[in-house]
Amino acid sequence: MIINLAKSAGFCFGVKRALKIALETSANKKKVFMLGDIVHNNDVVKNIRKSGINKIYRLKRTKNEVLLIRAHGAPHATFTEAKRLGYTIVDATCPMVKEIHRIVQNMEKQNYQIIVIGDKKHDEVRGIIGQLKNRGTVITSLKDIPLAKIKRMKKACIVVQSTQNTTKVLRIVKVLKKYIPDLKFFNTICRPTRIKQEEIRGMPLKNDVMLIIGSKKSANTKRLYEISRAINKRSWWISSKKDIKAAWFKSAQKVGITAGASTPEETIKDITNYLKTILR
Repeated sequence: MIINLAKSAGFCFGVKRALKIALETSANKKKVFMLGDIVHNNDVVKNIRKSGINKIYRLKRTKNEVLLIRAHGAPHATFTEAKRLGYTIVDATCPMVKEIHRIVQNMEKQNYQIIVIGDKKHDEVRGIIGQLKNRGTVITSLKDIPLAKIKRMKKACIVVQSTQNTTKVLRIVKVLKKYIPDLKFFNTICRPTRIKQEEIRGMPLKNDVMLIIGSKKSANTKRLYEISRAINKRSWWISSKKDIKAAWFKSAQKVGITAGASTPEETIKDITNYLKTILR
């Protein structure tokens, strides 16, 4: 059995940076808090908690406490409220997400209506919409396009959640171009996501079985799984070696492995080593 590991598997730059900032902050400050998890991976979350950073669900009036802004970013109102209540803010937002924030703020000032292609309930999308003074429009899929609203738009700007599927996004943009006379499109899918998606479009053709490693909460891992599954039905989304079933590999000669941007190297190694013991 041959095991092929994707070159792009695992942490992206934004996640590495956020974790570095988090650990440095916890080493220097006694009381550090986050509104939610730093990234969508259970193993990473456990390690962050061990470092002394605690998750909270709402802000309170405080002194000498730090609020760590997660890699996904946060609405502008969160920054304002945290400062008002006495928090010191440490911002670990991915720079690529920050760039999306700058784009929507600038385009709104030019009176463009803002459209975000992404998952409505995802933290990154909420953070992007939260930069606006007026209400933005979030589109999740072709079926989700609010045509009546779109047809009334004269000028609009499109940005994209950084981990979206490129093919799906371009299909949505093609439809919107038919109805909005002045449409600006910024393809803000980040480079690590594009590289991972390009690689995953080839691997399912070259391997009998595909394993995609990542948390079930991870949007970018979900995208990798969806692309792989559409090409090769023997694609499986797993979080750890406990999810693996030997029956998946019957008559298989090659196994391809990739992992989402928030999946630690330790998890990937653990699964790869486990496969070597059961696939001899």
